[in-house]
Amino acid sequence: MQLAYVKEEVQIPQNVAVHLEGKVLRVKGSKGEITRDFSFAKGIEIRLDGNKVIFEATFLDKRKKALFYSVISHVKNMFRGASEGYVYKLKVLQTHFPMSVKVVKDVVQITNLIGEKNVRKASILEGVKVTVKGDEIVVEGSDLERVAQTAANIEQASKIRGFDKRIFGDGIYITSKGE
Repeated sequence: MQLAYVKEEVQIPQNVAVHLEGKVLRVKGSKGEITRDFSFAKGIEIRLDGNKVIFEATFLDKRKKALFYSVISHVKNMFRGASEGYVYKLKVLQTHFPMSVKVVKDVVQITNLIGEKNVRKASILEGVKVTVKGDEIVVEGSDLERVAQTAANIEQASKIRGFDKRIFGDGIYITSKGE
């Protein structure tokens, strides 16, 4: 079943400045600036009206309706990221060998994971800050997708293959998301 017309309004927070050029939305707040291109969202009209962002679409089937509400969620995440930011926390678990984790430029280096001689590396995306405090790694930034992807890169780089997971639980694992 198609919906003939859908209109949604999203309130712009007080401490956030929004600029719209075509379908490129730029959000600037105290934690940073996020730019996103929504030109892939065909059939969805985005416009600014005072302190609101208005989304309109016509003749939405199941897929277009999902896309419509996904775009709205992305914009809300941009507002929260620009004003509050996102923080992911990871925990370093080591039982067999003393593992060391350090940040070098835009790469997280993991050494001596289960006694390996090679250095495992995880890339840090632009606009994301990673800090290592003992056995806790804090990943923070204003763009939710970049923060989450950086945390996933770190977790994936420390993944152990070929060993029994019940015995070798060593690695780096995400413990807290987005708060």
